[in-house]
Amino acid sequence: MEVLLDYILAPEIFILIFVLILLKTSIKFVPQNRAYVIERFGKYQSTKEAGLNFIVPFVDRVAADRSLKEQAVDVPEQSAITKDNISLHVDGVLYFRVLDPYKATYGVDDYVFAVTQLAQTTMRSELGKMELDKTFEERDMLNTNIVSSINDASGPWGIQVLRYEIKDIVPPHSVMEAMEAQMKAERVKRAQILESEGDRQAAINRAEGEKQSVVLAAEAEKQEQTLRAEGEAAAILAVAEAQAKALKEVGDAADTEAGQKAIQLDLATKAIEARKAIAKDSSVVLLPDSSTDAAAIVAQAMAIINKMNQGKN
Repeated sequence: MEVLLDYILAPEIFILIFVLILLKTSIKFVPQNRAYVIERFGKYQSTKEAGLNFIVPFVDRVAADRSLKEQAVDVPEQSAITKDNISLHVDGVLYFRVLDPYKATYGVDDYVFAVTQLAQTTMRSELGKMELDKTFEERDMLNTNIVSSINDASGPWGIQVLRYEIKDIVPPHSVMEAMEAQMKAERVKRAQILESEGDRQAAINRAEGEKQSVVLAAEAEKQEQTLRAEGEAAAILAVAEAQAKALKEVGDAADTEAGQKAIQLDLATKAIEARKAIAKDSSVVLLPDSSTDAAAIVAQAMAIINKMNQGKN
C-alpha cells in the first residue's frame, strides 16, 4: 500500500518541483537603479527595470545587468603637449552613468574602457589647444570642454558623462623650476610694491600731520591776536571812560565857588612855576604894578605859559 502511494505521489512531487523551477526562472526581481537586458533566442527582447518582472523560462535570458547609478572611473596618467610645446603628465577622474542599457550593451563592447580611452584622447586634444599657464588658470573651463567633447562622441553608447575632474597636472622639472623662480620674483615684486605703498602712505600721513599742525598754530595765533586786540580795546575804553569820568567830576567841581578858587590857585601856582622857568633862561623879567592882584597874576601866568608854548613850537 505504501509503495503504491509513493508511486502515485511521485509524479506530483516531480510536477511541484518543476513548477517551482519554472517560477524561479520566470520571475526576476530587478534592484533599484539597475536594468536587465533580456534576450530571446539570442536576440534582444526587452529591458527590465526595477521591480517584479517575468520572463519566459528556458527561452529568455538575462544578457546584461547594467547599473544606472553614477560611476567614477579613474583616468590613468598620460602625457600631453600644450600649445607652447610643453610636455605635461595629467590624470583625472571621470563621472558618468548609463542612460540607455540597450546602447550600452550593443553599441560598444566595453563602455567603461571605451569612455576612459575617449576621456584620455579628448584631454590630450584639449590640452593641445591651451598654453601652459592657461592649463592652471582655466582648469574649470578645460574640464567643461572635455565633458562636452566626450558627450558628443559617447551618445551612441548610451552613456552620459556628468563631469570630469583633473586631479594633477605635472610639468617637467625644468619648467617647475622656472615657474618657482617666476613665482618668487612675483612675490618679491608684490612685497616691494606693498613697501613703496606703505612709504607713500606714511609720507602722506606725515604731510597731513604737518599741515594740520601749521593750521592749528595759525588758528591759535589768530585767536591770541584777537584776544590781545580785544583786551587792548577794552583797556583803552576803560581808560577813556575813566578820563571822561574824571573830567566830568572836575567840571562838576569847577562849577562851584570853591572850584573856581581852586582853579585860580592852581593857575597861580603854575604861573609862579612858569616865572621860575623864565627866570632860568633870562636875567630880566618885567612884571606890571598890578602883580599883586590874583586875577592879574593869573592872566600874566597864562600869557607867559602861552608865550613859552609858542617858543617851544
